[in-house]
Amino acid sequence: MVDKDLLSIQEARSLVRAAKKAQVEFAQLSQERVDGIVKAIADAAKAEAESLAALAVEETGFGKVQDKKVKNILASEKLIEAIKDMKTIGVLKDDKEHKIVEIAVPMGVIAGIVPSTNPTSTTIYKSIIALKSGNAIVFTPHPSAKKCIGRTVEVIRGVLHDCGVSEDLVSVMSVPTIQGSGELMKVADLILATGGPGMVKAAYSSGTPALGVGAGNVPAYIERSADIEDAVSKIMSSKTFDNGTICASEQSIVTESCIAQKVKATLAAQGGYFLHDEELEKVKRVMERGNGSMNPAIVGRDACYIAKLAGISVPAGTRLLISDEKGVGPKYPFSKEKLTALLGFYVVEDWKEACELCHALLENGGVGHSLAIHSRNEEVIREFGLKKPVSRMLVNTPSTQGAVGISTSLFPSFTLGCGAVGGSATSDNVTPLNLMNVRRIAYDLGSTCRHDAGRREQSTSVDINAITAMIVEQLKQMA
Repeated sequence: MVDKDLLSIQEARSLVRAAKKAQVEFAQLSQERVDGIVKAIADAAKAEAESLAALAVEETGFGKVQDKKVKNILASEKLIEAIKDMKTIGVLKDDKEHKIVEIAVPMGVIAGIVPSTNPTSTTIYKSIIALKSGNAIVFTPHPSAKKCIGRTVEVIRGVLHDCGVSEDLVSVMSVPTIQGSGELMKVADLILATGGPGMVKAAYSSGTPALGVGAGNVPAYIERSADIEDAVSKIMSSKTFDNGTICASEQSIVTESCIAQKVKATLAAQGGYFLHDEELEKVKRVMERGNGSMNPAIVGRDACYIAKLAGISVPAGTRLLISDEKGVGPKYPFSKEKLTALLGFYVVEDWKEACELCHALLENGGVGHSLAIHSRNEEVIREFGLKKPVSRMLVNTPSTQGAVGISTSLFPSFTLGCGAVGGSATSDNVTPLNLMNVRRIAYDLGSTCRHDAGRREQSTSVDINAITAMIVEQLKQMA
């Protein structure tokens, strides 16, 4: 008999030891050599983008193959384009004027936590940013996505072998357990945590430096000046992208009473179905488990699947199930994060009331993450930007695609920091620059020495004058 927890702990230690050895050698390579390796990994990942996406959907049951393919391409081709000129190895800057030299220092071995909702894209992305900054990475996969994550790592290791560097720079645990993941987080040098709140909390409690992300209960505010057709179309494309598995997807629409009926009609025309009475109660019964957490059976599923599971009939072509039930908090499941084809709908009188409601929704499990706003009123947009406790505010763009850097100029990333207010160590879309330290060599500017020399000269001058005066006085007395 084998104790699985002990086997997992031993595997974590062995993988980290091998990764440390490989990383020491890898850290000696030039920037050009490292860039060539990560580019080769990106090319291989892009070539396998669709097959990895299909494997992820087959194994987890979450999302859509074509959307996961898009995410794999974002994590490879588009990521490389964003980092190709980024200096991350050796001397970063030599400031002759201020006499400071900045040197990149890799973290070492990174523990990569991978969620089941975005398994292959997160593995590609984290591998590339870790290697770009001179690190090795060891993954602990979500058990329900073990096969597709393992295959992704296999592709990457094949590239490392072909490039003539150690395959141990990227590895994955084959026996993932809570105990093994805990040991990995203890013995690694840095934790890059993407996953459920429990895992992220464990990362920050491990005693190892960690970069984690929080939940994303994203409100989408449609303000009265917005192009309603465009706003609804973008929200639909975002919320249905990979069946809502990205934490930056919209979770609720907040709009104003003067345009509410038009917004509702536009939603219905584009495949939104409003739930009421018994239908709503049946859907609510399958939304959550007894402890109030999301029911895994509906995560990443389309609207028709959820309707069938709940035992209700909806029109063919239904894309989202929507509830306009009032209320925010634990008793109102549509006010929480829903990584699936479910959406809350709220009506307010003006932007000031919308401001308060969006804040309440964020505090209900999404503070620090993201907020979307559709408006042509720059004053309102700026007011939201100044006041809302989020790390990203997406304006007139699909929230999902905007937050991860597809439809905006934000850095392409699958680790979206939530800042201190959201319990994260960063508010960034995490990049290779977050995975390295900077050693600064500071030279003396000479000003201190000149100042001291001046003081000594002045002191010497005062002493000679005093001695001269004393001698003159003594001569007078003798005369």
